[in-house]
Amino acid sequence: MLLNCGQPLPLLRHTDVPPRVIENFILSGYRFPNYSLRECLLSAFRPTNETGNFWTHFLPVFIFSYYFVEVFGWEGAPQGDAPFFYPLWNYYIGVFCLLMASSMAHLLNSMSLVVREVCFFVDYGTISSYTVGSSLAYYYYIHPRAGIVETGGPNGSRVDQNTEPSGGSTSSYAIPEFSVFFETFYIPCACFVAIICVLSCCNTRQRWRKYRYIIRTFVFLLPFLVSSTPVFYRLLTRSPYSATSPSFAASTTTANFFYRHCLWLLVSAVFNISKLPERLAPGRFDIWGHSHQWFHCCTFLSILDELHMIKAEVRAILLSPTLLLPPATMSRLPGPTIASTYGVMLLLQTTIVSIIVWFSWCASCIYGPQRDQLVKGHPKKHLKCH
Repeated sequence: MLLNCGQPLPLLRHTDVPPRVIENFILSGYRFPNYSLRECLLSAFRPTNETGNFWTHFLPVFIFSYYFVEVFGWEGAPQGDAPFFYPLWNYYIGVFCLLMASSMAHLLNSMSLVVREVCFFVDYGTISSYTVGSSLAYYYYIHPRAGIVETGGPNGSRVDQNTEPSGGSTSSYAIPEFSVFFETFYIPCACFVAIICVLSCCNTRQRWRKYRYIIRTFVFLLPFLVSSTPVFYRLLTRSPYSATSPSFAASTTTANFFYRHCLWLLVSAVFNISKLPERLAPGRFDIWGHSHQWFHCCTFLSILDELHMIKAEVRAILLSPTLLLPPATMSRLPGPTIASTYGVMLLLQTTIVSIIVWFSWCASCIYGPQRDQLVKGHPKKHLKCH
């Protein structure tokens, strides 16, 4: 019986692939952009210059999931499908999509030049979605009024909270000037900035090519600043929890995790812009150890510290019974709903998908006509095995 068993396609040098595929200071390990889906998937187990990029964001999916599910086993935690966890699930979806889209983009981008563009458009879209997922988690768990419950009283609504023994009120740690921003503009701003980021990053694949890495890095600095506003607020004001409460002890690690989160983001930005170490020794780090792999590792470490920070605040809320309504009155909590969490993400995703479709159509118009020419100039060569 004869099997048409194709051997792996040969890896190429930078001089043998279209200029669009070439990465700075990476001289070898390239796949020609005419792979089939099967060949792309199998290339995950070959030493190409994209193999490390795939695994450094694919394996973290499982690491992140392992630490994420720990929350649902905590004492006093509601059921996993409770409204309290809606923001956390949206954060998980954002991170999961980011890591999967990034790893798949690096694995599948050699199918064609058009597919390559679409892969990275999707990658940029999921990064922006992740920033909004983070914003939702920050808003409901690290927001200055996170966990504070409005309950009906004789004179209307009032605020129940775990106050200091001296009887401090919300205003003692909340800055009134920021209340309008937090309550009204924070989530819309996060969504608007995310859309701007997708538009800008997608544009760098069709123009501004010379400065694309610098632009992409600094473009994503803006959503970080906007999304992190509740954390900055928390660090600059005193904790809403009593200094003698277990909630206060649980939330003390927030600052350390946030500082580490920022550090890893800074280091990842340095790798992404500098192109070190391959800039110092072109060709030596083509397969393993080049800057994009380190960039992936650092971004995941920043996400992991961010998860630990969010978990610390979730634990603080769960440890403070006066800040968490019982299930019977959960509907009175001015907190997460399907519309304010999943609804926001769905609306954002719809907008981002529309942007990706537009840029993908533009890429198809530019690179589609080159497909037949590329295939003719570089036909696949397979060997028969008996």
